[in-house]
Amino acid sequence: MTRQTTPLAERIRPTSFDEMVGQERLFGKNGAIRRILDSGYLPNMVFYGPPGTGKTTAAEIIARGSDKTIRRLNATTASLADVKSAIAETATLFGSGGVLLYLDEIQYFNKKQQQTLLEYMEDGRVTLIASTTENPYLYVYAAVLSRSSVFEFLPVTPEEMLPALRRGLSLLRSDNPDAAEPREDEDDLLYEIASRGAGDVRRALNLLEQLYAASGGDPASADINLFAPKAVWAADKSGTAHYDLLSALQKSIRGSDPDAAVFYLARILESGDLPGAVRRLQVIASEDIGLAYPLAAVVTRACCESAKELGMPEATVPLSHAAVLLATSPKSNTAYLAYAAAKADIEAGLGQQMPPYLRPSNSFDGYKYPHEFENRWVEQRYLPYDLGDKKYYEYGDCKNEQAAKAYWEKIKKK
Repeated sequence: MTRQTTPLAERIRPTSFDEMVGQERLFGKNGAIRRILDSGYLPNMVFYGPPGTGKTTAAEIIARGSDKTIRRLNATTASLADVKSAIAETATLFGSGGVLLYLDEIQYFNKKQQQTLLEYMEDGRVTLIASTTENPYLYVYAAVLSRSSVFEFLPVTPEEMLPALRRGLSLLRSDNPDAAEPREDEDDLLYEIASRGAGDVRRALNLLEQLYAASGGDPASADINLFAPKAVWAADKSGTAHYDLLSALQKSIRGSDPDAAVFYLARILESGDLPGAVRRLQVIASEDIGLAYPLAAVVTRACCESAKELGMPEATVPLSHAAVLLATSPKSNTAYLAYAAAKADIEAGLGQQMPPYLRPSNSFDGYKYPHEFENRWVEQRYLPYDLGDKKYYEYGDCKNEQAAKAYWEKIKKK
């Protein structure tokens, strides 16, 4: 058996777009990036998406097909001096056609390091291909983005991943003449490996290589559960994936889809983020359900407190209760919008002329105490004078708010 030290994922790294798996909409026969390159135009590009989805592979294929001097830097280890050294090559004979700079993990470069590239990107001496696992609109300097085309790489599905796993298994067998014969159900095993990869081709290939080594060349005989959990998800609590999941949970509840709500809740909890789920569910109860069903906030609070006391895995029970309740409840964001509108006026410097009878410093002189009047209401100005008759809260069309509207219209005789 040939002993290999180079990881399988690296050994079968594609050398052309046709060998790539996933990202068909970008690199397929009619893919967006492929069409751009076929026209002879090579723009500055930023690739973003989860690990193992082909960002580095695509950049290397593009670099090989260009007529430019190629420099590769990883922002986790590169310094400003490394960037300046790459740029300096544009003044040499070898760099006269321009330099193609592939910058991996660009989110680790600070603003000054990214700004160093701008002048050279502007006049074409440097063509930048940058990649990141984070949201580029949060981590990449705006001036760099304005000079670049941004492309999102999506997780690779198990079906898309199968060709890479077949190539990988074939290569492993070629290293070992004594390997077991292929089994009829081999694709079932490869599909299971692809599923455990959770959209990451590199992770799936690493798993295949481990199974192959541990089983002596018969990966189907190994217990896959010993090498990989049944679900692997990004769990970086400060990264983009974390906030993507919380956002998906809130939007699913806001869209009244209990199935999607429970799914994203499970993703969040199984990745270990109980505090994040608890916090977001309580926000949703007031932001999206609000006055349409005020008790939702009370019930959600009780479920969240119960979850914190129980801990995992029992916490999933009250939190799924809360998620389904919120998703199936009527919706109103009128209170949330009212606050946002008031905040905007405050930030604009409005609302300075408060009625004097509202201030203790004025001894409440002229203030009318509503409880002393019929129906415990009396007409009186409360908003600052410079805001006129500004309306921040508008009654929603849900049952509760319409009932409140009818009550106050009757009381106020409007």
